[in-house]
Order: sequence, then structure tokens, then C-alpha cells
Amino acid sequence: MATALSTTSVFCWRNRQHMHMPPSSESLCHFSLQNGVLRTVAASVSKDSCLISRESENCSTLLVNRRTVLASGVSLLGFPGESLAVVKQGPLAGRIPGLSEPDEQGWRTYRRPDEKSGGHGVGWSPIIPYAFSVPPEWEEVPVSIADLGGTEIDLRFASSKEGRLFVIVAPVLRFSDNLGDDAKIEQIGLPDKVINAFGPEVIGENVEGKVLSASVAEHEGRTYYQFELEPPHIFITATAAGNRLYLFAVTGSGLQWKRHYKDLKKIADSFRVV
Repeated sequence: MATALSTTSVFCWRNRQHMHMPPSSESLCHFSLQNGVLRTVAASVSKDSCLISRESENCSTLLVNRRTVLASGVSLLGFPGESLAVVKQGPLAGRIPGLSEPDEQGWRTYRRPDEKSGGHGVGWSPIIPYAFSVPPEWEEVPVSIADLGGTEIDLRFASSKEGRLFVIVAPVLRFSDNLGDDAKIEQIGLPDKVINAFGPEVIGENVEGKVLSASVAEHEGRTYYQFELEPPHIFITATAAGNRLYLFAVTGSGLQWKRHYKDLKKIADSFRVV
């Protein structure tokens, strides 16, 4: 079995008052962890190269080599960056495989697994599963709390060629305190009220003048409001179930929108709370 080599660098800025160093530089201690062995190497760098400061008698700067950490497959803060690079799903809390086998056209259906974590607060009932279909090469990507929508983004999918999608699941108590535990989208309001109130949750700005179309659809007794906005190019599907509001957004760049409009519309129309 191969043995992985992991190297992590830590730099410490010693108090210059205790060191005989030129004013233009600071003394650094460089610790290198290789195969479980901690090695120490002396070094000198300019004061301007210090990125993080902390008062300490012996060590007032701690800098972790981010590139080395990321190269070993570990996120420094536990959150992904802005990249939409596709990652393979694994049986981990919060990201459990939910894609079906492809159909004759290669499309697969994602159904939110019952075991997936994410209850949006203690005391909330489990999230009612939702489902949608995606073309080949679409895969789940990590969700960051730094994303627009914050912790209420429950899922992200993306294709480098066609576009991306995300699902926001928000407690209805944020919007009304008398909808009960089996809310309907009609109770929240008509389509124009819903998109004006919740569109900014999706695009991060006022939606006035951006709504190209709005429609109402019903599937198995549940009502869905469907919208197309521009700019940005985006489809939004809204519905309510249990004590939560669901916002399903499918978007892409201008070129992606032009080339894959039909597929993106088909994805948006496939959304169901089951």
C-alpha cells in the first residue's frame, strides 16, 4: 500500500526585540511536517510578507501554507471556494448520493435522500424530499455558507458546459407566522407577490423589470409558481410544503443560455416536492 506524503508549513515571526536582525527583515522559524516527523528550519523574510499577526512572546505570526493543505485534499476552513469544479458525491453527512441511473436520453433524476442532514434548526421537522432531472455530466457540487442564500442553500448542481442550479429551503416562519405545518404557496401570495418578495433571495437584487414570464402549474395537488428572469438568465420555481418554502433556480451564462436554453428549461420544469 502506498504511503502518502503530506507536508504542512508553519511560520512564526519572532519578536524583533529579542533578535539581532536588520530592520528590513524578521526572523522566522519554519516547521515542516514530513511523514509524521516535525523538522525545524531557520529562515528570514521581509516584514511585509507576514500575512497574519498575533501577539505572543515567542511567536506572533502563524501562517499555514494554504496551497500545501489544499493539495492534500483538506479545506483550510471546511468551506469550498468559488470554483464550480464538479466533485464526486460520497456517503458523507450532508452529501449523500441521490442520482438515479440514466434513462434512454442519459438524463438522471435526483431525489433528496431521506438520510441527508440539514434541518435548518433544532425543532424543525425533516425536510420533505424534492426531485428534479438533469442531463448527462451534471453533478452535485459543494455548498458553502458564504454563498448567496447562506445556510438555506440545501443543494447545488453544475455542468461546466451548460450551467448550474441550486435549491433554497427556507422556513415559512420567516415570511408568515400563521401558515401552520402544511403550508401552500397560495397562502403566501400570488405569483407577483412571491417573486417580488423572494426573487432577491435568489439573485441578490430587486427583481423589478427583470421578470420576463410567470406561470402557474399544478402537479399531484401541489401548486408551483414558475418564472423566467433576465438579467441574470435564470429560471425560478417556487412552492411550499410542510413548514418550508422551496426555491429552485436554474441559471447559466449568456452563451450557455443561448446554446442550452431548452435543457435548462426542462430542468426547471422537472422540479417536484415529493
